[in-house]
This record gives sequence, C-alpha cells and structure tokens, in this order.
Amino acid sequence: VQLQASGGGSVQAGESLRLSCAASGWTSDDYAVGWFRQAPGKERERVACISQRDGNTFYADSVKGRFTISSDNDANTVYLQMDSLEPEDTAVYYCNANVRGKDYWGKGTQVTVSS
Repeated sequence: VQLQASGGGSVQAGESLRLSCAASGWTSDDYAVGWFRQAPGKERERVACISQRDGNTFYADSVKGRFTISSDNDANTVYLQMDSLEPEDTAVYYCNANVRGKDYWGKGTQVTVSS
C-alpha cells in the first residue's frame, strides 16, 4: 500500500489549499481514506475521511463547513479542499487509508497558516 500526499504550503488566514492523496496497492472495495493532522505538542487528530464502500464522510467539528473531502476513483486520489484557513489549522497533515480494518499512513505534508 502506498499513499502519496501533496499540496501543503504556507498561506495567510482566510486563504485556501487543496491536499491530494494518491493511493495504490490494494484491490478491496472495503476501505476508507482520510486526513489526520498533528500540530506541535498536540496529539494527532482525525480531520476528515470518506468511505469508498458507501460514500459516507466524516469531518471534525473544527473543520465542518470549511473543509471538503472528495475522491476521484478513476485516479485513485482523495482530495481535501481547505477553505477559510485559520492559524489553528497549522499542522502536519497525514493521509491515512483504512483497508479492511488495517491502517496505512503516508508521509506528512506541512500546512502553515499565518494571521
């Protein structure tokens, strides 16, 4: 299983970024792909995820209404559109795939939001 994340960067508060996670290496339809983040001194938290099996999505309360997760199944890529970014969104963002109950992680990508 390989997860390749990209799209991080440095922006001003109120601006947008889009993260991409290119996923490969499994054939099961029973999986979910999502994004976690970890800020300095804080625990890793789940930000958003999408289930391939039923299309259900999850968002952390802190990002509801600002972030949107979507998938392009033909490209095996999951996107996280992040709008109205806030300094509190500053963190390393990690792509995660849960395939039949087993977690896989990609390398993190830094998102920095300045006020």
